[in-house]
Amino acid sequence: MRFSRNALAGAGATAAAAAIVLIRREQTRRVTERFAAAALETLLNAVDANDPETGAHVRRVAAYSLILGEAAELSEHECKSIERVALFHDIGKIHQALIDIVRDDQPLSPEDRRAIATHPAVGANVLAPLTGFYPDLADGVLAHHERWDGNGYPRGLRGRRIPLAARVVAVADTFDALTHGRRYRDAEPLDVARKVLLEGRGTQFDPDFVDLFLFPPIFERVMDAEHQIVTWEPPVQKRRGRHDESVPDITFRWRPGRNGSRGRPASDPTRQTAR
Repeated sequence: MRFSRNALAGAGATAAAAAIVLIRREQTRRVTERFAAAALETLLNAVDANDPETGAHVRRVAAYSLILGEAAELSEHECKSIERVALFHDIGKIHQALIDIVRDDQPLSPEDRRAIATHPAVGANVLAPLTGFYPDLADGVLAHHERWDGNGYPRGLRGRRIPLAARVVAVADTFDALTHGRRYRDAEPLDVARKVLLEGRGTQFDPDFVDLFLFPPIFERVMDAEHQIVTWEPPVQKRRGRHDESVPDITFRWRPGRNGSRGRPASDPTRQTAR
């Protein structure tokens, strides 16, 4: 079959136009992904700026949660989702009324506890505009105080109906909250924290993740990570060309030993050093 020159020229023009459309779509995708990553970076900076204690807490929880997710041989996608939920699980506490409570050095009253219990829903609302980029983020943050037995909040989810990321973060969050003091309470020794996790196994927490977290080789990695958490330092963006700048992923910049984590170890007077 023979094709005329005009037909071949038309086919070539069509292919070129299609290629241009694909290139532009890819450029648009990169721009929107950079925008979403920048939004997360801004939120993480806001956490640190408003309450450095919470900033240090979420970085430790993210480190522990990643160790737990990797030990459970979860997929890269699942680990990224877990990491983001861990980093932003307490974003709902960056609210003036709640900040006043957590910064007070008095024991929490029942009214204070009810107010703090609103932070998962507040955080999910803050993150909701990013659902198109990170579909699991707001839902994971909303569910991080659900319980395995269904007696958690705010929705009373039970067992595996609780999002995977929230189940992982719940274990890491509780451990870190116990072993690092707040203004209104002292830190607990490690053996007390381990006992709390064991007592909550199958009631408050996913039993598989408790077992894995307390498995000696994994627990040793958690302890090592605690000492390596560094202060947040925004990375320097290097642009190699007009369209070839890599898309940033904010959740991987804060980790010790990675780009963007070049600060010195954070000074944390609340850290429980007894072993």
